[in-house]
Amino acid sequence: MERLGDEVRERLVRRMRGPLRHVDLLELGLQKYDVERLLRAGELQRAHGRYVSGTVDQQLARAACAQAAHPRSVISHLTAADLVGLRTWTDEDRRTALNPSWLTCEPGRRRNLKRTDVVLRRAGLSAPDLQLHRGLWITSDARTTVDIARELPLRQAMVTVDHALCGSVSLAELEAVLERQHRWPGVRKARAAVALGDPRSESALESYARVVFADGGLPGPVLQVEFWDGYRWVPFRVDFWWPAFRTIGEADGLEKFEASTPAERRRLLRRTFERDQRLSDLGVEIVHFGWEDAVFRPGDLIRRFHAAFNRGARRTDPAPTWRSATPGPTTRAA
Repeated sequence: MERLGDEVRERLVRRMRGPLRHVDLLELGLQKYDVERLLRAGELQRAHGRYVSGTVDQQLARAACAQAAHPRSVISHLTAADLVGLRTWTDEDRRTALNPSWLTCEPGRRRNLKRTDVVLRRAGLSAPDLQLHRGLWITSDARTTVDIARELPLRQAMVTVDHALCGSVSLAELEAVLERQHRWPGVRKARAAVALGDPRSESALESYARVVFADGGLPGPVLQVEFWDGYRWVPFRVDFWWPAFRTIGEADGLEKFEASTPAERRRLLRRTFERDQRLSDLGVEIVHFGWEDAVFRPGDLIRRFHAAFNRGARRTDPAPTWRSATPGPTTRAA
């Protein structure tokens, strides 16, 4: 900026409150080489043919530029979820779905648009569907969640539905959006996702796995359970519990064992072994699984659970005492 003339710099600073076109920069007095120099220096950033200040968060900048390039649009779907921190997940076959900027615009003569850099959906927007986020109009968290549930396969959509219910969105808000979209494409799939939603799922893998369990014909588990060891409630929770089969399911993403040093990693592994031993002493079966099992080998995972169910059902020692550690539908056994 220092190499620009004082007047040009002042005009640019005043106008950089929103995205600008290249022609706008030239009209402010910048030359083409000025624009390229500012881009190289990181004082400007460019996306969707628009320019914004280099001080703006990159994710927010891309969304703002996309919105400016498509007037009267609202940031939506995966882009809105990313901006507000709603959890999303897509598999490798749909990984490119995270790269474009997603927008929604009121229906008109133009059709939906899907490119590598932007996806524009044409659909109705009402006041409850909108919120102002850091100066940008985006879809509300409830509308964003339902839009994603209409767009993505059920297993992937469940990641966002569970996270939304855990934080910023109520079931009533999701149902209200579904009612406004009752004839829209994909709404039946979205209804199924909302009906299966559970705010007790604490990770993307847990949310994804619950749909794998349902698709595989497993009965629904109880989530986030604590056990009594005869003296006290053990100081940790298990992810999934099938009391009728005395089986625990543990969703182990690799991040659980990430550590800055080998010694810390060994400590984490040792703690996991000790935890499993304490649970085994209660007379239960334990099935550990990760993303590779749930995504690439779901059939094998279901068979592992059936084998554990069979072993657990044959146990004759006293069943453990347990309780649900978080609010929600609970069952108690002793």
